[in-house]
Amino acid sequence: MQLSKVRAMEQIVASFKDGQIVAIGGQTAQYMPERLIDCLLESGAKHLTVYSIDSSDPDIGVSRLLQAGRVDRIITTHVGTNPLTNARIQDGSLKAELIPMGTFIERIRCGGMGLGGVLTKTGLGTVVEEGKQVIEVDGQKYLLETALHADVALTRCRRADPLGNLAYRGSSGHASHPVIATCADLSIVECDHFCDLGEIGPDEVKVPGMFVDMILV
Repeated sequence: MQLSKVRAMEQIVASFKDGQIVAIGGQTAQYMPERLIDCLLESGAKHLTVYSIDSSDPDIGVSRLLQAGRVDRIITTHVGTNPLTNARIQDGSLKAELIPMGTFIERIRCGGMGLGGVLTKTGLGTVVEEGKQVIEVDGQKYLLETALHADVALTRCRRADPLGNLAYRGSSGHASHPVIATCADLSIVECDHFCDLGEIGPDEVKVPGMFVDMILV
């Protein structure tokens, strides 16, 4: 039995396949799992669907996958920081679904927790409502926003131990990584500092090791 979840880069590269749904942590090109994105690029996997808060800036993070032509579809909250993304949307080579950031995070959270979706008033009476189910609860109407579950999650943490318990530091680390780390069949995390068992206190663990499958150190 292999106790540690640390894996060689070659093992991680071999985990990617054409057509996968890949959820990627990070926001506005900050604290991206760049080494894991390197692995994904090296794998040659294409026709991907990406879940990400945004599409990063050119030549950084998620944008590197878009520029390499690996992504067919993106579900995100905005693309305003990346003119390359907008160009691909306009020429029809990239399908994009834009949703409010709070709704995006809650849909990801539902995907990780095994829930079907979340009820929200955000988007009622707007184009966001088109094609979605409206549910009435106690006389109030809500949109049903369905869960987002991925095949693979790529995230980054400040510290990880051999069992995959993860700790974070600062707003960049906490912005999306903890929730995205839980939402996939295969959760791969890039850590800045690898710790021995017991070095991360129980109250510091934000993602328990049960959610994590592979660690790149």
